[in-house]
Amino acid sequence: VFLALPHEAALALVPQLIDKVRLVIDLSAAFRLKNASLYPQWYGFQHDQPDALAKAVYGLPELYRSELAGASLIATPGCYVTAASLAIAPLVRGGLIEPAGVIVDAASGVSGAGRVPKPNTHFNTVNEDFQAYGLLDHRHTPEIEQTTGAQVLFTPHLAPMNRGILATCYARPAKSVAPTTQSLLAALAKFYAKEPFVVVRPTSPSTKATLGSNAVHVTARFDERTGTVMVLSAIDNLTKGASGGAVQAANVALGIPETTGLSAIGMYP
Repeated sequence: VFLALPHEAALALVPQLIDKVRLVIDLSAAFRLKNASLYPQWYGFQHDQPDALAKAVYGLPELYRSELAGASLIATPGCYVTAASLAIAPLVRGGLIEPAGVIVDAASGVSGAGRVPKPNTHFNTVNEDFQAYGLLDHRHTPEIEQTTGAQVLFTPHLAPMNRGILATCYARPAKSVAPTTQSLLAALAKFYAKEPFVVVRPTSPSTKATLGSNAVHVTARFDERTGTVMVLSAIDNLTKGASGGAVQAANVALGIPETTGLSAIGMYP
């Protein structure tokens, strides 16, 4: 069963389903954060389903594949979280960057704001405009930190495009590491060598290149002048960042080919 409901509706419904069906895939945030005490601050409600929360497996196969095998409840990631985590996590896990003080600047298309009409998503407002929002308090912040193990300053931006996310992440190299651009690219390529949807690019990712696909395009640079590691990722927020990522996680949990029903090739050009 795939659920695409408001957070609190999913919170109430999932416990009724979890023992009656083989697999529940929840696209809300109701079971993403493992620490229930974070929900009042970031989502404005008390989490009252500790048993279901304990059963929930985070639905990002590139980082949680072994945990997903045989799962009964999958909590799919937020769209920004997918883009940021797949950029940062390999370098944190590999000890290549300092986990403290990571900066994530990410821009999303208007579809990331949902289908409900709002003044800030009207054509006349969005067209020819580019703005940051959720300053210091976007609810994907604790989710990125949980998934990557990094302390993150996250700033989302609304871009005048229909769909897509481009995340640009900055970090300091670990003290014991002397990175180069080539060594960072090699580390990403090794980490994602067997991943069917992740493409490590020598050039900057493009949101159009992932349009309509479940692909993730990543690259990295090391700036010797400032001593900064930069990692970029691009996804389609509606596919890999939502429905496609959910299908991928379900495929893994059910033991069927991971790429079933999904494309790694964008619709453009």
